[in-house]
Amino acid sequence: MTKRAIVSIRDLHKTYDEGARSRCILAGVNLDIYAGEFFALLGASGSGKSTLLNLLSAIDKPTRGKICIDDTDITALNDLQQTRFRRDHIGIIFQFFNLIPTLTALENITLPQELGGSARATVEAKARGLLEEVGLAERADDYPDNLSGGEQQRVAICRALLHEPKVVLADEPTGNLDEDTGRAVIQLLLRLTRDAGKTLIMATHSAEIVPLAQRVCRIIDGQLHIESTGPPASAAREW
Repeated sequence: MTKRAIVSIRDLHKTYDEGARSRCILAGVNLDIYAGEFFALLGASGSGKSTLLNLLSAIDKPTRGKICIDDTDITALNDLQQTRFRRDHIGIIFQFFNLIPTLTALENITLPQELGGSARATVEAKARGLLEEVGLAERADDYPDNLSGGEQQRVAICRALLHEPKVVLADEPTGNLDEDTGRAVIQLLLRLTRDAGKTLIMATHSAEIVPLAQRVCRIIDGQLHIESTGPPASAAREW
């Protein structure tokens, strides 16, 4: 059966100007990532992992090159179109949760979709279902300050998955958690994305996470190098 590339990257360059000098972060990257794949992205601090995720989410713009997600060239969209595409088709999970402290867990999950015009009753029902699935049904009305780090990250996962995105981007999702909590969060994230057939692209330093990915790629000197092809996603069940 032929694999379907849901993400296609062609001749991608990203350079930052630092005073009178230019710093090249990504230099001519070419890559296909397939539907339903768990793709792990490695690299030293400052190597470009977060930059690549920001480009894939259209938060940042490439210096040159093309990124297509499900046949949409996101690099050809204007700012408003990119914002709408990100809202509708991309799920993002950050290391530091990025929850709004003055909103409850439920409100943090539903806000992006309500701002996009979705009916409140519909998104709240879906959000409560996700909270129940991650074991936080009783914490829907709690504020982030009253939640542990692991609970906040589970809320962030619900927020990222609420709109059933085509691609989920996770930037060091366990980097701000202790080892046991991080393990539980990753198990949850892999289960939710695998069961829904989502493509998961994760930047990570965790040696434990790497063997669970279908492919592992390292960024070195602006280039992507495939290091290994891992087990099928079902291996996460034994982790």
